[in-house]
Amino acid sequence: MQSSVAVIVAAHGHLAEGLLNSAAMIAGPQDDVVPISFDPGEGPDDLLAKYADAVESSASGQYLILVDLLGGSPYNAAARFAAAREDADVVTGVNLPMLIEVLGRRLAGGDLTELVEVAKTSGAGGVKVLSEIFTPPTTTDSDDDEGDEL
Repeated sequence: MQSSVAVIVAAHGHLAEGLLNSAAMIAGPQDDVVPISFDPGEGPDDLLAKYADAVESSASGQYLILVDLLGGSPYNAAARFAAAREDADVVTGVNLPMLIEVLGRRLAGGDLTELVEVAKTSGAGGVKVLSEIFTPPTTTDSDDDEGDEL
């Protein structure tokens, strides 16, 4: 089933390609998922052109742009791009759990509004701290106390 939502992942350097390669290992390769790199020496117009190329080459009718950093160039250009369209939205803080969940929901037919919500909740939900989720087993001194009875 062809999704009606294209996913564009944009980030500084080659993070987007790495995330998509990792996601493909877990969720399998998918159509209409595009990485966009922001390389040294490029500016906002370069990013706007890359977003336009991604949309023009897409068969989808809606576009979810996942970017790395709020306020960074990929975000600023994506915000400008999406603000001029009713068929696009931008979510910051892209990470692997977010991307995998978005791609899975996309395969199930999720629309843009649903994928934005999935991105937001799974991205934040994917952040865990070991010391908050793992409690090491405690040892009891009951074996040592057996001979201490009065």
